Amino acid sequence: MQLKRSVSEVYDDTHMQFRDSICKFIAAEISPNLKRWQAEGMVDRSFWLKCGEAGMLCPQIPEEYGGLGLDFSYNAVVAEELGFESFPPAVLVHSDIVADYILEYGTEEQKNRWLPGMVSGAAVGAIAMTEPSTGSDLQAIRTSAKKSGNGFVLNGSKTYITNGKHADVIIVAAKTDPSAGAKGVSLFLVDASLTGVKSGNPLEKIGQHCSDTCELFFEDVHVDESDLLGDEGKGFANLMNQLPQERLSIAIYAQASAQRAFMEAVTFTSERSAFGKKVIEFQNTKFVLADLKTELQVGWAHIDWALARHVSGNLTATEASAAKLWHTEFQWKCCDAALQLHGGAGYMTEYAIAGLWKDARVTRIFGGTNEIMREIIGRSL
Repeated sequence: MQLKRSVSEVYDDTHMQFRDSICKFIAAEISPNLKRWQAEGMVDRSFWLKCGEAGMLCPQIPEEYGGLGLDFSYNAVVAEELGFESFPPAVLVHSDIVADYILEYGTEEQKNRWLPGMVSGAAVGAIAMTEPSTGSDLQAIRTSAKKSGNGFVLNGSKTYITNGKHADVIIVAAKTDPSAGAKGVSLFLVDASLTGVKSGNPLEKIGQHCSDTCELFFEDVHVDESDLLGDEGKGFANLMNQLPQERLSIAIYAQASAQRAFMEAVTFTSERSAFGKKVIEFQNTKFVLADLKTELQVGWAHIDWALARHVSGNLTATEASAAKLWHTEFQWKCCDAALQLHGGAGYMTEYAIAGLWKDARVTRIFGGTNEIMREIIGRSL
């Protein structure tokens, strides 16, 4: 099954050609391996190289660094198709978040070192912000970076890190000045092969089982001053500047997942009979699906609006937070309603809706909890 979203105010024929190539890749490389990866807790390392060969990674990266030189709307196509497939957003973390931090704040040396490999899949990216005692409150992180000679020494731990096991380059948020609050946070590009960088065992999660998620530990890790990403003390501000794209990416992914759940419900209720007629013929079923279809229509229009604003450089942090809030809440509503329409079958893992439902639960948490999204929106009132 493919999303094949043809009605859009943003996409043109080039996007449709790009989408077709992504769909073919998913059908050939993801769908046949998904159950095995879910059982193993992560994808094959070779998967990243195949993604790179298919042009699926970092399409927004300029050609001088090995990319296609496109805009974020092509990243959005990837997000839609992966959300529709219910494939965890590991690729989105790599392409939409880590690569853009390096592109935006990196030196030429850093860009040339890491971006070509991220485009090809030879270098997998991760971002380490969340800590065992600190979630959405990034000012409260405890990981430290103390100056030592011509560099820094990192100590601390991070958790819930997507791509943590496969990562080659990790953006680490650390305190360079614990007394300065938000202005004491800096970002570092850490080579995962450095002495003192360790990863824990894959974390067991409710859903998104093939997402490579683990704890990371930094024990007296020596990094050069040239590994600072952006200016010292500007890490928190840079994180805030990049979060709108991350939250838009999550919103797009969630909307596509909701679309898939709706389609699964339509298919199931059209085939299943009860009391002498198809389940879809009952008024309750039709009304539930009618409401979901209406909200999907509204949701896609909003995605196009937000995406167009982001590509033009006008999407605000408040607007991105609202998008993340609305679309992830709707994703959960749609997946839950679709599961209910499956009856007992919806609780069986052999049906796609069960996986969609489990995978949907975390989108209201990562990228900043939806309670934090409401707080951000409320501050703008």
